[in-house]
Amino acid sequence: MRFLVALVTVGMVSTASVAAYAVLDTVRSIKPGIHLVTAKGKSLTAQNVATVGAESGAVNILLAGTDTRTGQGGQFNTQDELSGSSGAGSNDVTMVLHVSSDHQHAEVISIPRDLMVPIPECPGPNGGTVPATDQAMFNTTLSRGGLSCIVLTAEALTGLTISDAALISFDGVIAMSNAVGGVTVCLATPLDDPYVGLNLPAGTQTLVGAQALAFVRSRHGIGDGSDLGRISNQQLFLSALLRTMTSAGVLSNPITLYQLAHAAVTNVQLSDTLTQPTTLVSLALTLKTVSLSNIVFLQYPAAADPDDPNRVVPATYAARVLKSALQNDAPVTLTGTLGSGTVAAPGATPAPTVTAAPTPTAPTTAAAPTPAPTGTAAVPTPAPTSTDVALPSSVTGQTAAQQTCTKGN
Repeated sequence: MRFLVALVTVGMVSTASVAAYAVLDTVRSIKPGIHLVTAKGKSLTAQNVATVGAESGAVNILLAGTDTRTGQGGQFNTQDELSGSSGAGSNDVTMVLHVSSDHQHAEVISIPRDLMVPIPECPGPNGGTVPATDQAMFNTTLSRGGLSCIVLTAEALTGLTISDAALISFDGVIAMSNAVGGVTVCLATPLDDPYVGLNLPAGTQTLVGAQALAFVRSRHGIGDGSDLGRISNQQLFLSALLRTMTSAGVLSNPITLYQLAHAAVTNVQLSDTLTQPTTLVSLALTLKTVSLSNIVFLQYPAAADPDDPNRVVPATYAARVLKSALQNDAPVTLTGTLGSGTVAAPGATPAPTVTAAPTPTAPTTAAAPTPAPTGTAAVPTPAPTSTDVALPSSVTGQTAAQQTCTKGN
């Protein structure tokens, strides 16, 4: 009995020591944060770990993925990669997460890299300001004015006030996928993309490390080969990641949580509003109450650019419906199809049919329309509603609960 007591005591002391080291190591690994000029009223004060809880009210976070090759190691210096960006790079992936004030639903909006939009005045990378422009590709905002410029432009598109943001590079994606032990995805057809070094057969595949990165980067091997097809594939990957984390008990495993936290703080550049360790815990607790079926991944409404077949422009009416829903903190429902890069998994439960509060496809009232920007047709701003907002069928996406498969090109 004395031996067993001694053994348990040693085990408890060892576990406590490991936990203390893990916390200390994670805190020491946090790099100085990036200051956002848009972080209005965000408190940066430290919080007592014993009293840490979920964030109060709505939460808006922007995550941008940079394509820079600077500091990313020799694996990205192949001939196919030499045309990539250096320095800050381009924000080729940008997502805005909105968690409702009651923490019951969340929307993840992917903004296309090729979207032609007005870009506001931004802080210059070397001081001063960069003048606003009437139209430019969205993925140029990072090189124009850093993370703040991405946030400023995304705020104008979504109508949200974004106080938190993060910038992730290739190495960061690899580290995060390693931390969860891989993500299992479904492929409806083989996926072959020599541009990113990916060749996968059809069926179920567990992706980890560099292979997971290649999967979310693949464009030429997905759907119609466009960035829009890649967006739907990234939505599939993130949905699978969330299901993995919840079904496998990842969030209840202290070792895995430490690996995730350490991977995040060492491989992701956080805004200074996120550099408190307790803030990251609060964000995790905020998302904990949102069910997978209430997490909606959607592509920002876009239509073909009449002046350039390789670019897209905001789909005016659908964008206003989405913006109104976000500003009114209303849950949204998808009525359209999946993106061009995914199909429903065999035997998957179909998405529920929308019957409540359908959105009109065109204005039918005689009310005075909201003035539209020069060169576009005037359409009324949708009125706020207390029920779910049914997005126009042109908006593609899926919920985190939906089982989908990648459609190879």
